Order: sequence, then structure tokens, then C-alpha cells
Amino acid sequence: MSRALDGVRVVELAHFAYVPSAGAVLADWGADVLKIEHPRHGDPMRGTTIGGIPPGTGGFTFMWEMANRGKRSVGIDLSTPAGRELLLSFVASADVFLTSFLPGVRERLAVSEADLRAVNPGLVYATGWGQGPEGPESAAGGYDQTSFWYRAGVASALTGDQPVPPDLPGPGFGDITSGLALAGGVAAALVQRARTGEGVLVDGSLLATGMWMMQPAIAAAEVAELDEFRFLDRYETQNPLVNAYRTADGRFIGLCVMKTDKHWAELCEAFGTPELVHDPRFHDQEARTQNAAELVRLLEDVFARHTLTHWTEALGRQTAQWAVVQRGADLKDDPQVVANRYLREVDYGGGRSISLVPAPVQLDRTAPELRPAPELGADTEVVLMEHGVDWDRIEELKASGIVT
Repeated sequence: MSRALDGVRVVELAHFAYVPSAGAVLADWGADVLKIEHPRHGDPMRGTTIGGIPPGTGGFTFMWEMANRGKRSVGIDLSTPAGRELLLSFVASADVFLTSFLPGVRERLAVSEADLRAVNPGLVYATGWGQGPEGPESAAGGYDQTSFWYRAGVASALTGDQPVPPDLPGPGFGDITSGLALAGGVAAALVQRARTGEGVLVDGSLLATGMWMMQPAIAAAEVAELDEFRFLDRYETQNPLVNAYRTADGRFIGLCVMKTDKHWAELCEAFGTPELVHDPRFHDQEARTQNAAELVRLLEDVFARHTLTHWTEALGRQTAQWAVVQRGADLKDDPQVVANRYLREVDYGGGRSISLVPAPVQLDRTAPELRPAPELGADTEVVLMEHGVDWDRIEELKASGIVT
């Protein structure tokens, strides 16, 4: 494929999923990403149980693989002078430094922006925050559940009449969304650096990305003087053809028909209710809006008569927009997913593989070949030799526990 970032060197000092997922996107686009980890325990994501699924289940720690595929792992103890010297040698020839570490930790490890610009003035220095780099809580940190899901208003918008906010749709939901945005910021900074020759500071945050996702609701609440924007109840809707309906076998079909008059006749045919085409209650958009609750209940009954298989065949014969409300396991067989290579099998050898989603932007209409996430310190020796460290010195560093 067209690897737009081929030749770009990234040094990543980050834990968990937000900033590492940005590094994974950069690796998908061709960058050489060196993940710096503590030589003994590494990134805590390696050993984290997610949603009751322990690390190593099925032979994989799935969140680790998702956020770190395609990188090289270098195990270095940065609390030591020799370890910091090695890091600086990497940074000196790097294009990007990517970190999630909080300001105090960066100061303690001497990897602040000023520290690293002293050895590489043209560095793109990119940081991922919980709440952003300014303000009283800039150094407080944050996770996707707190900074993205709760604080940015996403959970509240989905709570409705429930006694507590709903859970995230999946692990790292805010992390990987924010990581994609941060990777885009890094790419933009590389373009700016190419034009000016100067280093660029890039800041992203979970809060900012959550607010970006909620921007229409934030604007709507302001202009309508609401505490919070909410869609109308399914029975109060202005358009019953933008709704989800349950099938006889307990699945859901989602309709999203914006030009209802254009599609009404063919939809009635697909529904098996041709008599509704000229029914005065529903014959045009105005009538359907006035009788929305009645039409929603009628369609609930219609969809409940048949299984998902019936409805996919029937709706497939008309041209209005609709979709099956799919489950995670369904996506591997989705013909559009297959045709566009939106899932890529990552081969670990020995018959082991896992399917991962590549960065959702393709270059030259090709999908990247994803490579496995590295074992802790798997690339330490090779990377050190690439940076001029001879074998005798590597042996000394390993014996002292500074690298692994």
C-alpha cells in the first residue's frame, strides 16, 4: 500500500490505550514506532483484565494487540542515567515523540518538551491528556470512562430515564477515538514541520475528543436553551421511518429514510403492506408525522411477524437506507467489511492469528498489512545496534537490568 509515513520515526512513551492507539495508527500508515517500556513490567496494558477477560485469553491480550500492533518494543529503565542516555539517542534521530505521561513524571524522567528539544529542535512533541494542557486539572490525568464518557457529556446524553448512566459500548471507546484524532494531529504537525523546518507541539485530550463527538448536541442545547439535547421518544418522532424495529427472532432492523415520500411506496411493498401506500393516515410525510405514534406501533407489529433473514431479503429489494443492528461477531461476515478489508488478520505464526481493525482511512484504496504487537523488549538489541551501541555494551546494560 501507499505508506505515507514510511521513514518517519516515532518514539512512544505511553501506557494503556489512548496514546498507544495513536501510535498504532501511525504504524498502520508506515511509521517506525519504538515503544519504550520498563524492562521488567512494561506497559500495564499487557497484564490488564478487560471486561472480565483475563490477559492471554485465546492466546492474546486483545487490548494490547489493538493498541500496539506494528510497533517495536524496547525495554529501558529510564530512571537510570544510562537508560535516559539511550532514550535521548533515539529522540535525536526521531521525527515524533508521543507520550501519555503526566507533566510531573515527564519532568522527573527528564523527557519534557524542553529536555527533548535540546537534542532535537525539530521534534514533533505530541501529548495526550485527560482534560487538556491548561487549567486547574491539567495534571490530574484521566481515563476514557471519566474524561470522555462522563465529563464530555456522552454518557448523560444516553442515560434518558435510566437510574444510572449506561456503560461504554466497548473497551477503550473514548481512548481509541481520541487516539485517532491525536494521530491526525501528528500527521498535520509533520506537514507543518516540512514547510517551516521547526518543531511542533501537539496536544490532544479525551475531553476535547468527547466534546468534538458531542458538538451537535452541545450546539443544539445552546441555541434551544436546553440543559441537554435529546432525540424525541420513538413514538413522538417526526419521522417513523428513522427508527429501529425488532424482528420475530429478537434482532433489530434500523431504518434511516430521510426522503420518505420518495421511498414510501417501495417500502410499503417491502413491508408486505401495499395497502398503506394511499392510506390517508400515512400517504405523505405530513400525514406520517401527524400520526407518528400510530405508524410506529403498526411497524413494530409488522416487523415482529418475520425473522431477520426475511427482512434482510425484503429490504434488500428496495432503495431506502436501512441496516441490521449488528453484533461484534457479525462484522467478520459483513460483505462490505470483507470487500473493503476493514478487518485484517494478523498472523503470529504457528496457526495463531487475530483479526484487528486497521486505521479507518485508506491510502490509494488499499488496507495496511498489520503486524503483531511486540513482546516486551523484543527489539531492544536490534534498536540499540541501529543507534550505534556495540554488543559488549548491550551485554553490560542487560546484566545491570537497564535494558531487557
